[in-house]
Amino acid sequence: MSSKKTGRKDNFKGRRGRTKGEKVISRSQRAGLQFPVGRLGRYLREGKYGGDRQGASSAVYMAAVLEYLAAEILELAGNAARDNKKARIIPRHLQLAIRNDEELNKLLSSVVIAYGGVIPNIHKVLLPKTAKSDDKKSKTKSSSRRTSKASQEF
Repeated sequence: MSSKKTGRKDNFKGRRGRTKGEKVISRSQRAGLQFPVGRLGRYLREGKYGGDRQGASSAVYMAAVLEYLAAEILELAGNAARDNKKARIIPRHLQLAIRNDEELNKLLSSVVIAYGGVIPNIHKVLLPKTAKSDDKKSKTKSSSRRTSKASQEF
């Protein structure tokens, strides 16, 4: 067998590419992922992330991490949507899901979600006082007032 470009004989032993009946299996399918491993690998190569010195599994690892984070956020947002009796996830549900989860909130603390709104929160100081604690406080205050009045009379 001679090479078409050089006219020399090929000295390669073993297979030369795919056979006719063999199907193409992507790296995403091999890794069992939904995120595109090849595309992420291309982005890593083309970006300024080390140039050609990328490991073969770096794109697979990155795709797995991104897929896990996306699945986690979507699961929590779906729960928030179901709590609000909605069938669709809107930015508000994403905001509620992220801010109510401690680890995701720490990861995305500097992120602003458009139309996400704010987390409902009322500071403890602003809440009305309960009746039980008022009774105890009023008894102690009234006894201290009586002693102070008595001391002023004498």
